Amino acid sequence: MTAKCAVITGITGQDGAYLAQLLLDQGYRVVGVVRRSSHYGVATHRLDWLGIADKVELVDGDLLDLGGLCRILREYRPVEVYNLAAQSFVKTSWAQPTLTAQATGIGVVNVLEAVRLECPEARFYQASSSEMYGLIQEAEQSETTPFYPRSPYAVAKLMGHWMTVNYRESFGLFACSGILFNHESPLRGLEFVTRKVTDAAARIKLGKASELAMGNIDAKRDWGHAKDYVRAMWMMLQHDKADDYVVATGRTVTVRDMIKVAFDHVGLNPEEHVRIDPQFFRPAEVDVLLGDPSKAKAALGWEPQITMEDMIREMVDADLARHA
Repeated sequence: MTAKCAVITGITGQDGAYLAQLLLDQGYRVVGVVRRSSHYGVATHRLDWLGIADKVELVDGDLLDLGGLCRILREYRPVEVYNLAAQSFVKTSWAQPTLTAQATGIGVVNVLEAVRLECPEARFYQASSSEMYGLIQEAEQSETTPFYPRSPYAVAKLMGHWMTVNYRESFGLFACSGILFNHESPLRGLEFVTRKVTDAAARIKLGKASELAMGNIDAKRDWGHAKDYVRAMWMMLQHDKADDYVVATGRTVTVRDMIKVAFDHVGLNPEEHVRIDPQFFRPAEVDVLLGDPSKAKAALGWEPQITMEDMIREMVDADLARHA
């Protein structure tokens, strides 16, 4: 019997790699859309880390090339399409707002349109973001909480989110959005705060660095593990009704407390090594994010399984191994 095919954009990112691993374990044929660049071989390092680089099929494609996306879907006829690709770094979005709007906003429209034209029976997942809540309008953010984006990245994500809703309502596509709160892992890039912290803790412990420069360490985030969150993505597309879901732990922690977990794990006092640097403050800060995952728990039966503390310790251990 021919295996079910899933197409993933952004397969070389943290979420894409873990999702590919999950789908392979479920018996899928996994096709990853990869934007061609001079770092093509290096870009697969997360797939290599998980030991699955030779088990997925990579094809050249770009979110801004509708024709190319149509060709890929026409050739592979997927039953599921996961759009995880984006310009996904919030700080960069202020420096490159047009690129962010194109890749993170217009790119979603192109993937949706390709699905509509080539495989309208396929189930579609869009990676939405808790950053869309921005200046929070409710203490806990659910699917009905009003959005107030505070960065070009968040504005672009909001466009992609509403386009997904629109294609579901206009064309009857099975299109879901996962409003994912912060989720991390050893595969997270160094430009993200959790990995910046765990990498610094490892380097300081090994004598390869002496300090960690940070911005607003009193910001609060709802942190979960990427493995738990990609499982929620897959569960959305197995449900009998297309919908949008908040994926979160329901617990918020300050950056300061997250730093303490990382430094305690290697026997360091963060007060001796952490320095506040104004250059790392955002032009418009998102002070608190706290997700309400009640709908995902009730409708999908999803539950997070890995605590923030265990996740940070896992990340520190991985960075110790890298640097040692």
